[in-house]
Amino acid sequence: MEVIKMEDLGCNCAKCLVAEKICRLEKGKGPSSCPTKKEGPTLAEALERYDDPEIKEFARAASVQEGSCYTCRDVKPFVMIPTKSRMEELIEFSQRMGYKRLGMAFCGGLTHEASILSEILEKHGFEVIAVSCKVGGIPKERIGVKDEEKIQIGEFESMCNPIAQAKILNQAGTDFNIMLGLCLGHDSLFLKFVDGLTTVFAVKDRVTGHNPMAALYTSRSYYQRLMKMEFGSPEEMKGQSVSKREE
Repeated sequence: MEVIKMEDLGCNCAKCLVAEKICRLEKGKGPSSCPTKKEGPTLAEALERYDDPEIKEFARAASVQEGSCYTCRDVKPFVMIPTKSRMEELIEFSQRMGYKRLGMAFCGGLTHEASILSEILEKHGFEVIAVSCKVGGIPKERIGVKDEEKIQIGEFESMCNPIAQAKILNQAGTDFNIMLGLCLGHDSLFLKFVDGLTTVFAVKDRVTGHNPMAALYTSRSYYQRLMKMEFGSPEEMKGQSVSKREE
């Protein structure tokens, strides 16, 4: 098997094999394709954006939040001991930034989870403006979806409406927005049209209980087909089908 050197690749930090990385250590190293080494003008342009007072404070608070998620940070040698869930982080960061009104764009299929999240945030003093993905009740035919392409063929189905979710939260003047379980693609449209800064609390993954990392962690076992099968091939489709029990 031919080994391709990283120098021959475009920028792909995910494939960097350098142990002492230049992006993490003062005297670190990196291959010729390393963006820390070769993207000087872009890095300088990005760094200038942090001089904007609002952006600088947001970035500072995010870094402070990151550090606060570990305990025993003064102990040497340092060992990472995380202490806070994403839920706790969301509350703390929003408080640290002085936010009062939080927007939530959630999947209608996660209404129960959205209700719990809203209740927790409200108990910590936040006003929550939550908008379901099905807002507007517009039939999927409006965007060209055919009946055979619906989840339930032959039934009325409302389209997901992430653009409306974004515009309603924009109109509400939310301080900070939260995405909860929006479908792949719908989340992209929400981010494109929302004005305020947004964080992701959870993403949609119907199979793994909304934990897409599970497919990566099991890509050498239960999900090895991701590495071995071509999507849409007869083999792959057979693995996706559910056979009927013999009566």
